[in-house]
Amino acid sequence: MAGAILAARICSFNFHGERAPALRDVDFSARPGTVTAVLGGSGSGKTTLGKLLAGWLRPGPAGRLRGSLALAGELLEFQGGEDDPRINPAAWSDRVGYVPQEAAAMLSTVRSTVAEELAFGLENRGTPRARMLREVAGIAELTGLTALLGRDPATLSGGELRRLAMACAVITGPGVLVLDEPLASLDAAGVIQVRDLICRLTGAGTAVVVLSQAADGLARSAAHWIILDGGTATATGTPRKLIRSAELARTGTVLPAVTCTVPAVRAQSPVPDTEPVLELEGVGFGFPGAGGAVHEPLLRNLGLTVRPGEIVAVTGRNGAGKSTLLRHFNGLLRPDTGTVRVAGQSFAGLPAGRAAASVGLLFQHPRDQLFERTVLREVSFGLRRLHGREAGSRAHEALETVGLSRDAATHPAELPASKQRLLALATVLARRPAVLALDEPTVGLDRHGLGRLDHAVSAAAARGAAVVLVTHDAAYARAAAHRVLELDGGCLRDA
Repeated sequence: MAGAILAARICSFNFHGERAPALRDVDFSARPGTVTAVLGGSGSGKTTLGKLLAGWLRPGPAGRLRGSLALAGELLEFQGGEDDPRINPAAWSDRVGYVPQEAAAMLSTVRSTVAEELAFGLENRGTPRARMLREVAGIAELTGLTALLGRDPATLSGGELRRLAMACAVITGPGVLVLDEPLASLDAAGVIQVRDLICRLTGAGTAVVVLSQAADGLARSAAHWIILDGGTATATGTPRKLIRSAELARTGTVLPAVTCTVPAVRAQSPVPDTEPVLELEGVGFGFPGAGGAVHEPLLRNLGLTVRPGEIVAVTGRNGAGKSTLLRHFNGLLRPDTGTVRVAGQSFAGLPAGRAAASVGLLFQHPRDQLFERTVLREVSFGLRRLHGREAGSRAHEALETVGLSRDAATHPAELPASKQRLLALATVLARRPAVLALDEPTVGLDRHGLGRLDHAVSAAAARGAAVVLVTHDAAYARAAAHRVLELDGGCLRDA
């Protein structure tokens, strides 16, 4: 640990009420001006480790730690008892910035503009106003947020929210920055901005810790890797040493060099003369602004036709309106102009519940659609009213499809983020909708999760559903879809 600005020796860490440790036998250290990557599959313990390092999980209130934490030369020893030291979260957060996998979770939610959100941490530290304005303008330029400074954070896309969260963590100048899945939901330009920002930070002496389920370009730029599997560090070393290791392969970590498995249904294109399941004609839409004024339209005279069994991928830059487009499919949003039809029926004048009955929408943030006490209850919700005696079999079939049968009695909040995404997908699959609309379905999934997603999408298309998925994963889009379209300037075109 010599020379490390942040270090941890974790003999074991147990959440209260859990007999099995979430982490054990993990040694970690991060030196100034370096990138350290922690790699592993779903449920490997990466997020738990990241939250411990960042002070978001504090030994004592959150669970029992046996081991030690060291920050900027201060060593804290823990025995898992009542006499253990207590971490001061305010003091710890001054030195360690953290961006969680669900980026919106770190935002204040009490600020009405991006600029105010960026200034929030500086205000709490009593930063003089002139300096605060300079700092906000500077970090906005570095993260590509300058044009969004006047926007309400609630109106940002997933990728824009991630860049905002990262800017909020960086603006106060922590010596350590812990990033959980930092490239999730980012378009190509956003990825470049984040990588450039990390280069600037490390050049200035900041230690950056990246938690990831993918051995992507950012992870490969790290000086040191730690591989987690089942909460244990199974290997450490340089990327060159570990990239082809058996330890990495066992975790389910996504290796970008390995192409996505093409679903079996992919080779069978839909019959051209079949009646469309989903039709959009001349759709235009813009969100209302202050005083009832309408912002520049996100969708302009947009047209789309999807036939039974067809898989269509939609790509585009952050903020292009991809999630907005999907929400028109089930009536959550109504077009200002044009028509949306599912199975030949127009949504005009239909109540939202009726419109959504034949369209299954997977939200970009799975927690937005999870609310029940157990995984099985979550998938079963509403099925008995809709499908009577088939409800039980449909729920279990959907859980089997996404690999969550063994988690049926688990509370959804206790699942890792990747399994929450698969659970949200299962709630959609169980209804067997005519249209399956998936918003960033690959985010946070390890290699095993991607296989489950492929299987689910293939099965839905095989039974005749129309599938539309929004993604920034170009390789997945090309492998999984019959057609790839780009949303640009409010219109769809072939990508």
